[in-house]
Amino acid sequence: MKKVFTLLLFFPFLCFPQFSLEQELDSITTPEEAKYFAKTYKRSNKSKVFTFNKEKHKTQLADDLFKLSKGGKKVIKTDYKKTYYKIIEKSEVLHERVSYIYFDGNNITLKDISTKRSKLMAQYRDGYKFEALAKMHSMDINAKRGGDSGWFSESQMHTDFEKAVKSHDLGDLFTLDIEEEQSHYIILKTFEPKHIEEITLLKFTEAID
Repeated sequence: MKKVFTLLLFFPFLCFPQFSLEQELDSITTPEEAKYFAKTYKRSNKSKVFTFNKEKHKTQLADDLFKLSKGGKKVIKTDYKKTYYKIIEKSEVLHERVSYIYFDGNNITLKDISTKRSKLMAQYRDGYKFEALAKMHSMDINAKRGGDSGWFSESQMHTDFEKAVKSHDLGDLFTLDIEEEQSHYIILKTFEPKHIEEITLLKFTEAID
């Protein structure tokens, strides 16, 4: 009996079926608890933990959720189900943003990369728009949006990429080589670093009988 009691103390989520859904959600206060809950109910209730970024997520749902405080909940009801969203964490996260032209060293020689980079950097300094150069020459998928990286936080990009961006000032044009990945860049720092609000959410769907 003592062993069972100890187990329940350390693993409170083993008791989930004994409580109402509201009580279960109210008991979750940390990302670790939310992830455990989401893993437990991933298949049966499509439960998951994810993050909304105020700059990237512009839907009405995101707007409504950002207005809630930590621990707040929103319920969306249809004829067939209820979907619960709970705010697990709210934070201000430092982000960077640049534009870049990417060259894949697996598909082009280093000599050609060097030649192209010198030419493109000279064209930019002569007045060509970086966006146009990226659309024409970048080998990355973001070429279609002019090489814009969008806002990114720590650990979203390669460590060397992040370090290089942080070491430069707004408007700087520079190159970067990440040899182990055969990745080569021309980078333009287009924005000052910015703190952006992010919320960590727990989502849970319940069928309506």
